[in-house]
Amino acid sequence: MIYYKTRDEIELMRKSALLVSKTLGMIAAEIEPGVTPNRLDQLAEEFICDNGGKPGFKGLYGCPSTILTSVNEQVVHGLPTNRPLEEGDIIAVDCGVLMNGFYGDHAYTFAVGPISKEKQQLLDVTLECLYLGIKATTSGNRIGDIGYAIQTYAEAHGYGVVRELVGHGLGKKMHESPEVPNFGNRGQGKVIKNGLTIAIEPMINMGTARVMKTSDNWTIVTADGKPSAHFEHNVAVIDGKPEILSTFQYVEEALARKAGI
Repeated sequence: MIYYKTRDEIELMRKSALLVSKTLGMIAAEIEPGVTPNRLDQLAEEFICDNGGKPGFKGLYGCPSTILTSVNEQVVHGLPTNRPLEEGDIIAVDCGVLMNGFYGDHAYTFAVGPISKEKQQLLDVTLECLYLGIKATTSGNRIGDIGYAIQTYAEAHGYGVVRELVGHGLGKKMHESPEVPNFGNRGQGKVIKNGLTIAIEPMINMGTARVMKTSDNWTIVTADGKPSAHFEHNVAVIDGKPEILSTFQYVEEALARKAGI
């Protein structure tokens, strides 16, 4: 059953989403060769708690960390480790917050120093997939329209679209109905209505769409060992149109400062 939100509830969700956004902005400033995902996890937990929230992932389904850090061929759900990041890596940081009774949950894939043109294109296309999916989130459309927009754009660039993991409804629970696949057919699935709040999160692989789980029973990796990218926003349907509750503004500002822009 889909739980449609009131305007007041959406505003509470916006606050939760913005704390995730600010956390990702803080992390953006810290990512560089030599830093460990465990260090990023520690900083994220401190930042969230200092700003009035609770880590949304830690303890959920037994998750041991505040953020999930997926490096290179890791698709999602990568557990933070003490392996230092290296120049040329890409790392997807997925973060959740519980505040005011509602969850925020979104993700950004970062470059660690200069990266290859091939990895940069993967990041660019995956981010574009996210916004194409958001654009399709209008009243009267169906959930399949979101997946169709993402899938067709990604596959036009020769990339694989992960099937086993999908976006989801979001609210008082981290995962609510409906599921929001990154693939699908136009005109199929649940009808999109005002008050719908979802997490749209393309997971796009440079090679095959096939994935597998590692021995830690958390980390998902590409079956061919090629890189994967993951971006995620929280979206509410208001007056028939999608409104992004989260923002990459803090990430972009941090990256601009690091670049001296």
